Amino acid sequence: MSKIGTLYGLGVGPGDPELITVKAFRLLQQSPVIAYPKKRMGSKSYAHQIAEMYVKPAPDKEMLGLVFPMTRDPEILEREWTNTVQIVWERLSAGKDVAFVTEGDPLFYSTFIHMMRGMQEAHPEVPIVTIPGVSSFLGAAARFNLPLADGDEQIGIIPATEDRDAMRRAIESHDTVIFLKVAKVLPMIIGLLKELGLADKAAVATKVTSSEEMVWTDMRELERAELGYLTLMVVKKG
Repeated sequence: MSKIGTLYGLGVGPGDPELITVKAFRLLQQSPVIAYPKKRMGSKSYAHQIAEMYVKPAPDKEMLGLVFPMTRDPEILEREWTNTVQIVWERLSAGKDVAFVTEGDPLFYSTFIHMMRGMQEAHPEVPIVTIPGVSSFLGAAARFNLPLADGDEQIGIIPATEDRDAMRRAIESHDTVIFLKVAKVLPMIIGLLKELGLADKAAVATKVTSSEEMVWTDMRELERAELGYLTLMVVKKG
């Protein structure tokens, strides 16, 4: 039996192709299989686009698109994830390293987390190595030149939900709050900020650092905006 390949989780940043580490670049060059989350409708994710920029087409280089179901049905999720892990295992068991590219960081709300867990459960003998990447909230902080935390300040990274009381507590109990995927509850969050006298302390970014980036620092402009899925808000009290 050939040596089992290594599964790499490569964070390639939030959108700007230059925000990739030297180590991730090297592994993209070296790995014979580049796996990436593939959208059913055919459009390319940032991770896929960035990987293609740094990987030269070659007969011995496979670009492996993996479709992940957008559903909460546990039976469908288990079936599809089992199948996806098996597809990657076929390459690893043949002795090939697989570099799984993700937007942002592989261990921060990433598809790679599910791949890693599924592989560890099904094939615990597979070596797994994670290469950190720049997350979107770090890209947003840089875009706004906004210090996220200094001294003893506390920061909260919160997936935005419709639980108004929980969102209020998050704002009240942290010096800085980053609301991830905030678009779906934006009117409610803006209302909370107004109540707390913090409407002028917030900044919003969509697809931050990418060529499609949009930013807002005036909450009045946001009340009429239609924001995409990859939208976050930074609230800095100080």
